[in-house]
Amino acid sequence: MSCADAGPLAPAGAQRPTLEQERRLWRAGHEVVAGLDEVGRGAWAGPLTVGVAVLRPRIRKLPEWLRDSKLLSEDRRERVFEEIAAWCRCWSVGHASAEECDRWGMTAALRLASYRALAGLDCRADALLVDGPLDLLAAPRPRPVQGELELLPPAGRADPATIELPEVGELPLRVPVVDGDARCAAVAAASVLAKVTRDRLMREESAHFPAYCFDANKGYPSAVHQMALRGYGLSAIHRRSWSFVGDLPWR
Repeated sequence: MSCADAGPLAPAGAQRPTLEQERRLWRAGHEVVAGLDEVGRGAWAGPLTVGVAVLRPRIRKLPEWLRDSKLLSEDRRERVFEEIAAWCRCWSVGHASAEECDRWGMTAALRLASYRALAGLDCRADALLVDGPLDLLAAPRPRPVQGELELLPPAGRADPATIELPEVGELPLRVPVVDGDARCAAVAAASVLAKVTRDRLMREESAHFPAYCFDANKGYPSAVHQMALRGYGLSAIHRRSWSFVGDLPWR
C-alpha cells in the first residue's frame, strides 16, 4: 500500500467563516479578540496541538482562502499558511506530547497545550473564541470523595490537578462556539496554523518511523498505519493508553 494521501479540497460552496462573533465582542468592549482550536485529538500517534490566533483590532478583510482547516487540502493549507499568519496580529501553537496525553488524559492535555499556546503569544487577547462546546482552559473539577478518602484517578494516570502550567497572567474571557472553526474567522485561522504546524512535525517524525507513513496519515489510523502497528508494534510517539493498543499482537 502507498503512503500517498491526497487531502480533500474545499467543497464548492463550503461555509466561509465570518467576523460576526468577533464583532459582538468588539461591540462589548473587547478590543483584542483571538480564536483557539485544537488538532490531533483523534490521532493515535504524535502530539495534541492547540493554535491561538489573535486578530488585529476591528479588522475588516478576511484572507480569501480562510476556511476551517479540514475543508482545505494539505497543499492548500501550506500555500495559505504564511498569508494567514501575517494577517494575524500574533499567533502561537502549543503541544502536549503523546506521553503527556497518556499521563494526564485528553482533557488535561488539551488544557496544557492551550496554556502553552497562550504563553507563546507576543501580544495579549481580551477575549478568546474557543472551538467546541467546552472551555478548554477551565480548571478540572475536584474529584469526588467518599468519606475521608479521595477516589483515585484512572489506573496509571496522574492527577490533572498536579500539572504545572506555564504562567500566562489573567486569562481572557472565553466564549465557546460550536463549529467555531467553520463559523469564526479567528478560530478558522487558529485551525490552519495549528494543523500546518502539526503536519510539519509529523512529516519530520515520519523520517524516524517510516513504516507508519506519518507523512501521509499524520498519526491518524489509516490502513497503512494500522497494518504497520500489527507488524511492528508501538513507536516511541504512539499514545499507549488508547483502546487500540489492546488489539495489538504485542505492545
